[in-house]
Amino acid sequence: MRLDPTPLAGAFVVEQERRADERGYFARTFDAEVFAAAGGDGRVAQCNTSFNTRAGTLRGMHFQAAPYGEAKLVRCTRGAIFDVLIDLRDDSMTRLQWFGAELSQDNGRGLFIPDGFAHGFQTLTDDAEVSYQMSVPFQDGAGRGVRWDDPAFGVQWPDAPVGGRTISERDAAYSDFAT
Repeated sequence: MRLDPTPLAGAFVVEQERRADERGYFARTFDAEVFAAAGGDGRVAQCNTSFNTRAGTLRGMHFQAAPYGEAKLVRCTRGAIFDVLIDLRDDSMTRLQWFGAELSQDNGRGLFIPDGFAHGFQTLTDDAEVSYQMSVPFQDGAGRGVRWDDPAFGVQWPDAPVGGRTISERDAAYSDFAT
């Protein structure tokens, strides 16, 4: 496992170092000590799965409000997604900047998202499954979000497939971000 820094401080692309033979491969996908040494939150308090039937499904951009902020390790275990994070930390040099990466079952990549970031993704294939490791449990009432297409961030999403994007009313209705 290798942690490759993104342009946003504290966020990493997690690359598998696959050991392959005639049976397939084995790869470490998480190591709390490696994450802690890189400054990441290595706690795992909850794991979640998101299954998405249609390509073009957009989920996000979500975070939990303080004091319930969470770090996430996200991996696409089936299909492919374009995964996005936005730095919302007040004291950050990269505040309001975004980073996106393709995560897929084929490339095996994960994305570590620190506390203080909004997170979301768009599915690139039908039947995409996304696995999350969370540093703290979900706290009902602390969930927040910013709009996926808010001009304050300028996220460049992939083109939606034929049929367009599928997005929840809640995610589409977030108001403009107040800077």
